Amino acid sequence: MQHAYAHCEALVRDADKDRFLAALFAPAEHRRDLHALYAFNAEISRVRDVAHEPMPGEIRLQWWRDALVGERQGVSGHPVAAAVVETIARHRLPPEPFGELIDAHTFDLYDDAMASLADLEAYARATTSTLFGLAARVLGADADAVAGAAQTGGIAYALVRLMQAFPRHAARGRLYLPTDLLERHGVERADIAAGRPGPGLTAAMAELRARAHDRLADSRRLIARLPPEAAPAFLSVALVGPLLRALGRSTNPFAPVEVPQWRRQWTLWRAARTAG
Repeated sequence: MQHAYAHCEALVRDADKDRFLAALFAPAEHRRDLHALYAFNAEISRVRDVAHEPMPGEIRLQWWRDALVGERQGVSGHPVAAAVVETIARHRLPPEPFGELIDAHTFDLYDDAMASLADLEAYARATTSTLFGLAARVLGADADAVAGAAQTGGIAYALVRLMQAFPRHAARGRLYLPTDLLERHGVERADIAAGRPGPGLTAAMAELRARAHDRLADSRRLIARLPPEAAPAFLSVALVGPLLRALGRSTNPFAPVEVPQWRRQWTLWRAARTAG
């Protein structure tokens, strides 16, 4: 199993650098299990990119559903599956959140538009909020004690990451901006497909940033009251603020936006110091 966990660590370092860095502030005895969780999330999140078409993607997601409930032979041959199954057993994690996370990522396989802002937040809760909650449980926190912080922090983090990924998603015909939000600001999906910026899209993105900012404010209040052992699971929420500011400075929604690596590392360090 050591090889499986080493594989997870390497995968998270490459695919989810911010969570990899945040995990460094967790107790050493829990890091490998956090790596397993985050590697599982990375695998599920990139199914669309690996499968290219919906049907192969559906098959991959079903394989993961079966693997996590013990109905699939050969899990030991997949290092991420082997590590996360062992992590689930060691910490007695419930299977339902994993199933909800997998089911939510079915949306990624298709080019359907997100219908409403409520649907987008539900997607965020099922994916990112779920991951925050599971990570906190690995660290020994009570599920009920972290539920509110996981929900609000997960929504804030997911919204800002989806806005950051907007240029890449738009180029691939994928749209996470809710239809009701676009309609409210007079934005046509054809405009996004053509890469045409305009005042309507700018206003829609501003409204979504405001929503993320509100969720961030809620999460900060709840994170401040978390039990100390849970703090490392939520460090990446500290990155939402810098990303929102960077997105707000951009004049073109189709232009890539990034916060420098040194700034992200410093932000995580400061958040860890404050939590400690």
